[in-house]
Amino acid sequence: MKFPKPHSLKQVAELIDCNYVGDSNFPVLGINEIHVVQPGDIVFVDHPKYYDKALNSAATIILINKEVECPEGKALLISDDPFRDFNKISNHFKPFNASSNQVSESAIIGEGTIVQPNCFIGNYVVIGKNCVIHSNVSIYDDAIIGDNVTIHSGAVLGANAFYYKKRPEGFDRLLSSGRVVLEDHVDIGANCTIDRGVTGDTTIKKGTKIDNLVQVGHDTVIGEKCLIASQVGIAGCVIIEDEVTIWGQVGITSGITIGSKAIISAKAGVSKSLEGGKSYFGIPADDFRSKYKEIASIKKIPEILDLLKKL
Repeated sequence: MKFPKPHSLKQVAELIDCNYVGDSNFPVLGINEIHVVQPGDIVFVDHPKYYDKALNSAATIILINKEVECPEGKALLISDDPFRDFNKISNHFKPFNASSNQVSESAIIGEGTIVQPNCFIGNYVVIGKNCVIHSNVSIYDDAIIGDNVTIHSGAVLGANAFYYKKRPEGFDRLLSSGRVVLEDHVDIGANCTIDRGVTGDTTIKKGTKIDNLVQVGHDTVIGEKCLIASQVGIAGCVIIEDEVTIWGQVGITSGITIGSKAIISAKAGVSKSLEGGKSYFGIPADDFRSKYKEIASIKKIPEILDLLKKL
């Protein structure tokens, strides 16, 4: 998320009431998660395991809970609770803005687009030309939808990321200030849920078709011309490359990449990145050849046990 205008390191430090290391006029341009940071962005880190990753990332301002040596060309914000202060910054620059109409006056809807009754379209949503938005669809603030998109009844675009920090008193939610972006010729089935990015975009690219009852997590990027069948669950920060086919009830863990033209059979559990151009099934998912060898080996276990008894 970029700020409306650049701020200084001192201004941001005063906003969250913390100390800083660096030039007081050091430019701060935005705030982002580590996988999407750019120069000028703030990234937060609150665990020693990830200090080096954050300090060496593209971010030039690190919101951190320990005084460490500041890398050259960067600045530090020293906080006793970076998670809390990341939320403070997000809420300051992107506060929740309640709607007063079913279709916001700030929404832009393209020529030839049909919006059926009982839809909710939030603030600053942009919908392209010749789309069909069926009844009872909810499109939260800031979503961007291309041309010739179809969204079926009950779909929700832009709900919060499922991202929490455990506290003694309960779970603290990381605020979501990103967007959902659908490119041209995307179809979204009934009762799908597509979460907005935490600070970046959850993106579904041109020509992808998604069946009913599919969940897409925050900051996930789905490539062009993918097919995703019913009841697939995709966690946050997943990269699905072009022309991937995912059959029903597949579960995909966070932060992995599925290569172009991969095919994942129904009910597979994907716990690691998968190479493109292959077919996969099973839990954990593996390519057909390896999985069938594994099954064949398992079937031989009784025979092996019988042989061992005879020894």
